[in-house]
Amino acid sequence: MPAIHDTADPASLLAGIRAARTAIAAGRCIVMPTDTVYGIAADAFSHQAVAGLLAAKGRDRGFPPPVLVADRHMAAALAERIPAEIEPLLDAHWPGPLTVIVRAQSSLAWDLGDTGGTVALRVPDHPIAIGLLQETGPLAVSSANLHGMPAPTEAAAAAEMLGESVALVLDAGTVGGQAPGQQPAGANNGSTILDCSSEGVFRIVRQGVLPRETIAAVLGEQLQAAAPAEGGQADPPAAG
Repeated sequence: MPAIHDTADPASLLAGIRAARTAIAAGRCIVMPTDTVYGIAADAFSHQAVAGLLAAKGRDRGFPPPVLVADRHMAAALAERIPAEIEPLLDAHWPGPLTVIVRAQSSLAWDLGDTGGTVALRVPDHPIAIGLLQETGPLAVSSANLHGMPAPTEAAAAAEMLGESVALVLDAGTVGGQAPGQQPAGANNGSTILDCSSEGVFRIVRQGVLPRETIAAVLGEQLQAAAPAEGGQADPPAAG
């Protein structure tokens, strides 16, 4: 089993962040908390690390991981353009449970998988995650579960599933925790993923904890009608 660092203890938190930073720099994967689920994280600019992340989950290049960033400035450096239409959504829900797929900067030296030139970005609403991202820079992060298994909201479940494929686990207790009835019917317990990669066209490719109605209130008719089976670039069951 990987080392587990209790982030409620200041000494353990400090040691855990240091160890996480070292592991990521060495191309290893770690488990970190987000505001929705626990995620398996790796250096977004290391092909070896991203390949290790996908292998740990039992996935291939057809499921490229989203990228978590510490703030809007970091996101802007990775995106070709952030559509003006979604700025009100980012104002309200970054940090928060909204992942947006945009065109990636063509000059970026990374390989996240078969992205079609896009990147899925999110600023998580969790202090441990934000603090780590400020130190490491952008991280490729997918939910810390094996393919086909539920995304974990407890660190122990993530550690049990992923085992020695991760260097360590940052344990921040139970994450997510949306009350029953508040989550949209049929929704994933991760973030809602909004595809913004086509000019003037927006569609939800995974319904998560951020309701469709909230997005529609901002985008209006530019938000495409929900498809019977929505899919997308950003690892639909696992973006966190």
